[in-house]
Amino acid sequence: MTGRTMSLRSRLFLVILVPLLLVSVLLGVWRYSVAQRTSEQLFDRSLLAAALAISRDVTVSEGDALSPSARALISDAGGGEVFYHVTGPGGIYVTGYAYPPSFSGRISDDGPHFFVADYRGERVRVLRMSETTTIDNLTGKTVVTVWQRVSDRQAFATELARRAVILIAGLMAALAVVVWFGVAIGLRPLLGLHDAIARRSPNDLSVIQRPVPAEVSGIVATLNRLLGQVEDSIDAHKAFISDAAHQLRNPASALLSLAETLPAVHDPAERQQRERELIDAARNAAHLTEQLLRAERLHHGGLPLMERFDLNAMAERVCADQAPAVLARDIDFTYEPQGEPVFVQGDTVLLGEALANLIDNALKHGGPRMTEIIVSIRSCGTFAEVLVCDDGRGIPSDKVDVAFRRFGQLGTNQGSGLGLAIVQDIACKHNGDVKSLDVAQGACIRMRLALRAM
Repeated sequence: MTGRTMSLRSRLFLVILVPLLLVSVLLGVWRYSVAQRTSEQLFDRSLLAAALAISRDVTVSEGDALSPSARALISDAGGGEVFYHVTGPGGIYVTGYAYPPSFSGRISDDGPHFFVADYRGERVRVLRMSETTTIDNLTGKTVVTVWQRVSDRQAFATELARRAVILIAGLMAALAVVVWFGVAIGLRPLLGLHDAIARRSPNDLSVIQRPVPAEVSGIVATLNRLLGQVEDSIDAHKAFISDAAHQLRNPASALLSLAETLPAVHDPAERQQRERELIDAARNAAHLTEQLLRAERLHHGGLPLMERFDLNAMAERVCADQAPAVLARDIDFTYEPQGEPVFVQGDTVLLGEALANLIDNALKHGGPRMTEIIVSIRSCGTFAEVLVCDDGRGIPSDKVDVAFRRFGQLGTNQGSGLGLAIVQDIACKHNGDVKSLDVAQGACIRMRLALRAM
């Protein structure tokens, strides 16, 4: 039992949403850094505006109190409290808080100077600028110092980042909902495909014609091809069973008939004749059954065992085994090997069986006037050829297809109609072919195989 895996909907949801979530996190970090820089710029500009307003009022009022507009600007500078300190020419205190944040450096005369310092235990952002002014007929440097808590700036930046995070989180939540239900809508054709497959059965292997997305059209095409192959295989098995039952019916009936009549025969000679007929009938039935099983194994079996061997030696061995049966019929039997080794790649047992079937086919179908069978081996280009020729009745040109067909019969004889079909299956397993050649007299069957280089 296989373990349960995550659904395709969940996988697509995670594949789409996880990268977006990572991007949103990076975006949030970037937005926070941008918020910090933005708050720094805004607050620094606010401090600069407050310093310029204070310097203007001090110059205009010659050291008197700040105007209401300047006070309003200072109190609303960036939303945080702003502190200030002003000294006039000669370092005389003019207005503001008594003690500004200390600064150990030197103030330049070319513009405002920003720095961070400690003020009463807190970190503050300080702006210090100096200008040449005249107060009470005294001309000199007026130093304006304004400062603001760093915590106020950080709170402002945090608020900006928080709003951005809330916006991003809302968008991600909406996107998650859209993706979750969008994936479900997108997968509906697959659910329909599941229903179409579920309706298929051994009695219904028709192709699936339901419209499907382009991404799964290849899967459907492969599945339809597989269904077609399964249907063809089932039909082939059904045909084989039907043909086998038809072919075995006559031998079985003959065996039963001979067995039933044998007890009634009392004459020793006739009884011996009936026994020989019974044995021959049983032998033919066994041979037919063996050929049926061999043909079925060849048709549905795997690849043969391939090895490199000399076709001359294999053919000589087969001819030696078949010679007693041929010579017993008073038929000349000739074997003509190639003058040099003919190497092929294949299964010696199957190819030997194919040659034996060709010889047996000539014996059974050559007719009573056949006087010779010739087996020859030759090489022709890139192919090796095995020829089995006889001077018997031959195969009519319009009956060649019938002769190579399973259970094909050209007339009433002892054959099963499987010999040449088996030879053809063996040749196809070895990427070869079998053909009936046109000859002046008799029949000549050629089995052709690819040559194997040394």
